Amino acid sequence: MFQDVVDVRDFYQTPLGRVTRQLLRTRIRDMWPDVRGQSVLGLGFATPFLQAFRGEAERVLAIMPAGQGVVHWPHDEPNLTALADETELPLQDYSVDRILMVHGLEGSDHPGDMLREAWRVLAGGGRLLLVVPNRRSFWAQSERTPFGFGQPYSSGQLSRLLRNHSFTPLRTERSLCFLPFRARSWLRMAPGWDAFARHAMPGLAGAILIEATKQVYGAIPVKRARRALPAMVRVPAAAATRGLSREKLSE
Repeated sequence: MFQDVVDVRDFYQTPLGRVTRQLLRTRIRDMWPDVRGQSVLGLGFATPFLQAFRGEAERVLAIMPAGQGVVHWPHDEPNLTALADETELPLQDYSVDRILMVHGLEGSDHPGDMLREAWRVLAGGGRLLLVVPNRRSFWAQSERTPFGFGQPYSSGQLSRLLRNHSFTPLRTERSLCFLPFRARSWLRMAPGWDAFARHAMPGLAGAILIEATKQVYGAIPVKRARRALPAMVRVPAAAATRGLSREKLSE
């Protein structure tokens, strides 16, 4: 079950959320240092981490799951987000080079179908980067942050899930290796503590980041029958300051 998009957005505007965004953005950028000439899709609630790619990638867009809702992004600029079923993306086969999935897989009731759909829209040899809650961390046990919602995973579970859906895991990293306390004095120490604990105590990590590449050999994963769904729901201008679910947009 997805957390409401407004709650996720509001979290990233808090002091804890800003530190979380900074640490995850640094780790994501370390894993993807060069996306020149490529198309990047953010799936789930990935917009806090997409800005760094906009001046470099050929195209950057975001799709938010219908069960989560959608908000306008980027702020005060033409909208680059859309609302869609995470298992029925309104994109052509082999149409994107990279997918960054944040606050997505753990909230879906059909994670396998979500990965199959990611496989479908990725170009041959395309890359998928998952950011998911670490099931062994304190972050996954607390509802103070978006990492406390949905189904958390271990790195082994993620690797098996990816292999079962025609992806080859390439690299695993960890981030948020500090307790999600809100005290400002603690948050000032969080980046240094995270850098130390990622190597000394990786089990503390609140998030697992795993990069995988699309396998282009073998059989194409079988998808369940497509349902009659609207191809895409764009965010109207009035939605810039609030989240809208598919049900609300249809009213």
